[in-house]
Amino acid sequence: MIGFEAALDILSNDTRREILKRLVREPHYGWQLASQLDVSQQAVVKHLNVLEGAGFVNSEKVASEKGGPPKRIYSVKQSFSLRMDLGPDLFRTKHSQLPRGGPLNISNIHGLPDTAIQIATHIGGRRRLAISEAAECITHIQEMLDRLDDQRNALVALHQHVMKRVSRSVEGEFEDYQERSIVHTMLEDPRRPFDLDAMAVAMAPMGLNMEAMMSGIIPRIGMMDSETFLPVTNNTPLPWWLVQR
Repeated sequence: MIGFEAALDILSNDTRREILKRLVREPHYGWQLASQLDVSQQAVVKHLNVLEGAGFVNSEKVASEKGGPPKRIYSVKQSFSLRMDLGPDLFRTKHSQLPRGGPLNISNIHGLPDTAIQIATHIGGRRRLAISEAAECITHIQEMLDRLDDQRNALVALHQHVMKRVSRSVEGEFEDYQERSIVHTMLEDPRRPFDLDAMAVAMAPMGLNMEAMMSGIIPRIGMMDSETFLPVTNNTPLPWWLVQR
């Protein structure tokens, strides 16, 4: 799966988004997409090549019903979620793969609403649903997604309030811009191991001493104790290493 930045760049093109909207419904030939989008077939093929190169779609050649040469047909390949949260004191991105497997496998995921589990159990093992039956299932799923979106938006807003208040503490505690940047990087995800070696290497060309910076930051941030840092060998740019507890 490609990264967030690459996915965002590819999806920033409105023609590619329109192509994907049609491909998720059913496979299409290039000439079909060109006709529907009122775009030249050459331009559509270029967009399809970008999408296929990134793994968004795949293609295969199928025999022509009229006896002509085989034609290439395209369908969506990847299943992922792309999210961005932006606001004062807030910038969060996430590009995640959707769960693999059938409905029954998905129903085993912890925390799913009972209604979702009932739907997964109901359709598990079935290859076809009546249109009216599918519409009812989709309605329930969309209602659950709307509730989850409301809860997520509230949590993101709460996260934003926390960051706004801690930003004042960071500004009051650290005068140096680079020190503030390090602390904010730590706060972006306190659960994530902090790669001090990588940051030390990145700062070296700027003449910045990561060891001296961290020695000044650690006593003031109050989120780590001395056992969090372990001595290491001389093969690392720093004499200690941040470990996840």
